[in-house]
Amino acid sequence: MNKQESLTILNNYNKNTLMETLEIEFVDLGDDFITAKMPVTPKVHQPYGILHGGATAALAESVGSCASAFFLRDSSKIVKGIELSINHIKSKREGHVFATAKAIHKGRTTHLWEVRIVDEDDNLISLCKITNIVLDKQ
Repeated sequence: MNKQESLTILNNYNKNTLMETLEIEFVDLGDDFITAKMPVTPKVHQPYGILHGGATAALAESVGSCASAFFLRDSSKIVKGIELSINHIKSKREGHVFATAKAIHKGRTTHLWEVRIVDEDDNLISLCKITNIVLDKQ
């Protein structure tokens, strides 16, 4: 499967989810990473008119969990996020943010991902760590 086909499949999973509500779109992937973008508009602002930390966290968890599921490539398993840690470094009022998940550890039952969220100028907005558990489908 080529990159564009993979991105289409990933984006189709967004239908009728929080990811669709936040307009998260997968835009790139490689052998060890997945990147998604999210527009920064009043829809994802907090009352001070800047990107809400909860929207940033939702982006990070979406990309990190998706990365586990995508790279696992085992339809008999499901992935669930069990811990998310996020540091907000810089605020953002408009434009887009890009979240890239890269594996720190991919074990049999747990995965640990670093998710860097940057803006269009590659300024670090947030740095995240997500732990996922890999379970048998029931």
